[in-house]
Amino acid sequence: MLLALGLILAGWALAAAVWPLTGSVVPWDSKNQFYPTLRYLGAALSNGELPLWNPYHFGGHPSAADPQSLLFTPTMLLFGWLTPQPSMELFDLVVFAHFLPGALAFVPLFRRRGWHWSGAVAAALVFMLGGSASARLQHTGMILSYGFLPLALWLLEEALDRRSYRYGVLFALAATLMVIGRDQVAFLGALTLIGVAAHRIWSAPQRSAYFRSRLGLLVTVAAIGGALLAVPVTLTMQFLATSSRPSFGFGVAAMGSLPPESLATILFGNIFGSLRWTYDYWGPDWHSLAEGTWTDRATNYLFIGTIPALFLLWHGIAAGRIFAREFRFFLVVGVLALFYALGRYTPGFEVIFDHLPGVNLYRRPADATFLVNIALAFSSGYLVHRYATEGMPRWSVASLGRLRIALPALAITLVVAAIGSGIAFAIEGGHVLSALSETGVGLVAAALVMVLAVRLGGSAYRREGLAAVLVVMTGAELIGRHAASALNAEPAERYTVFTRLPPEQLQGLQILKRELAERHRRGEYPRVEILGLAGSWQNASMVLEIEDIIGYNPLRLADYERAVGPGENAEDPNLRQFPATFRGYECELAGLLGLDYLVLDRPAQKLPRHFPRLADAEVVYGMGKMWIYRLNSGGRRAYVAYHVQAVDSEAVVGADELPDFDHETEALIDRESMPLLKASYASLRPGAGKPAGKVRIVSYRRNSVTLEVESAEQGVLVLHDIYYPGWEARVDGVRRPVLRANLLFRAVEVPAGKHRVEFEFRPLSLENLVAAASNLVETEDARTQTAVAAPVR
Repeated sequence: MLLALGLILAGWALAAAVWPLTGSVVPWDSKNQFYPTLRYLGAALSNGELPLWNPYHFGGHPSAADPQSLLFTPTMLLFGWLTPQPSMELFDLVVFAHFLPGALAFVPLFRRRGWHWSGAVAAALVFMLGGSASARLQHTGMILSYGFLPLALWLLEEALDRRSYRYGVLFALAATLMVIGRDQVAFLGALTLIGVAAHRIWSAPQRSAYFRSRLGLLVTVAAIGGALLAVPVTLTMQFLATSSRPSFGFGVAAMGSLPPESLATILFGNIFGSLRWTYDYWGPDWHSLAEGTWTDRATNYLFIGTIPALFLLWHGIAAGRIFAREFRFFLVVGVLALFYALGRYTPGFEVIFDHLPGVNLYRRPADATFLVNIALAFSSGYLVHRYATEGMPRWSVASLGRLRIALPALAITLVVAAIGSGIAFAIEGGHVLSALSETGVGLVAAALVMVLAVRLGGSAYRREGLAAVLVVMTGAELIGRHAASALNAEPAERYTVFTRLPPEQLQGLQILKRELAERHRRGEYPRVEILGLAGSWQNASMVLEIEDIIGYNPLRLADYERAVGPGENAEDPNLRQFPATFRGYECELAGLLGLDYLVLDRPAQKLPRHFPRLADAEVVYGMGKMWIYRLNSGGRRAYVAYHVQAVDSEAVVGADELPDFDHETEALIDRESMPLLKASYASLRPGAGKPAGKVRIVSYRRNSVTLEVESAEQGVLVLHDIYYPGWEARVDGVRRPVLRANLLFRAVEVPAGKHRVEFEFRPLSLENLVAAASNLVETEDARTQTAVAAPVR
């Protein structure tokens, strides 16, 4: 057991070292989204705050409800508290360390089944370095969920077999660490664990007695898990109900299905050029499939190593060993996960998508390849165990019965199909020699391993030694192919916004930061749009503490998306939309947002043709890949309104333009907020006088804003910060209702005189949690759809 644990740790350490030794980091979403999120988390904690709200993201973002904020992930919360400003390399190491709980759990999982230790090591290596685990390392949230599944599985089995409440509590904690990510891997992992418990009950000799004897344990585990998950899940569901992605239709999910041709990569990793640094991938993706797809070379990559693939075909399928009773549960899990990943290619999947609760919250069935990789890891380890303990399989009538010919034929057919698929795409892409080379090398290597296995498989002593050698060879291949590969690594220099900027960008950023600091000292809080700069700039505002009105996040508030049109990312200006309510950077809504700076990667005149002109903008700085414009919008962050118009904010967001109103003395109050007003306010009359009102922001923090107000008469204090459930307002310490004003923003009624007003974001309050849960129950059957910006008519 100690030897197995040591080999797993050694394999992990060798793989983890490759990124820093090659000067590379895990790229894309890891650095564009999760790393700046962790930096924001650490900065908030170091200032004694929880990052419940993020003012630097999409004009204001509910981090407490965002499953990708890392706030409720205990390991990352601890990491952010201990190291508020980690390097990118340390961040990658900590994320990679989340493989260890699951990898090490294979040792007790195999031991309790009486399976050979070498199989546990093989399974752990495939779990850490095979398929989706390596190809999708950029998807940090999924990796965090994935890493705890085998550990939760082991603890659940121990709890059920021992009827142990101690193991039950440990299982509840491990399962919570897995599910807390609230992603599709967590969802499917939870279904798998439910399946484990159901299988244990069903396969017990006396099912009723077994179930009754463990009912208290199961109820206790469910209660602990439910209590730990209740708050984050409730907050996330509250966010989803008002987000740009409340749920998905089958048509959207169909595009995220795993193309069947991708299964060829299980056997031949580079048959489509997935690992080529030239990025000339020729496998199934959006340009090679007539039906279209949103998957790519990383999503479609499933390679588990030449030796595990050989054993899967040779000992597993051809010899029928994976159909053994002791392995059947993992076989069923793997097959179901594969059918789920194939999505639209699986008959009847649309019915599952429409009727299985939770499935329509996710847009990419191909995420189930993480579970496929776990099943392949178990099969790899199990087949190594069978070889080490029993030797070569026997193709006899006694062992295989009528399948003695059918199973080897099936294995050969799968190999031929994989090669044929690879060659077909290679012909279309003009890479036949590369595909043939990959398959040839794989087949030759497999043939050599087969010769060794046959010749040295006679005695138990030799088999054990060869099994250990094969495991080491598997680890070496997976590390050599997958650690810091073209699927999961880029030079660290591409993310210099977090380390050392080029001189031209550093100078521009310093000028912008000085201007913003000076305006903050004057009590002004202008916002910025950062658009077109390379990937890592998309969410750099979280680290630089700049109030950006766009960013990069799949979850955005639906009304904000429709009204402002930020688009899917902030790197490609072609994705920036200009809906009817936001026709340009000098429009009324831009002024309300307080948008006063535009940071671009090019001069404004070189923006795509659909961009509005910047008629009155001033160039603050312009050089190379950094251009900064001051818009001089004159928008006020806060003011006191003495007249109101009742509006249906949802309807106005989808309309052609905003209603006319005076931005200094009048406010548009949402109809649902009107009953919360205590005083009566008339609409503004032409020629009416404007009562004096002074507003000063005295404190602006992540989760709270404090203002001083002086007004000659009662009015409505409007703060142009995003309206969202969980915000509370107090006037001189007395709680007052928060109103929805000017479509997207929040307001509070204030009496005449001098007052101190505080807005505080308290999403964890009992009041908000109860309201969120109640709304979920009320809207459970309501149809929802993905939000899109309304086009200009």
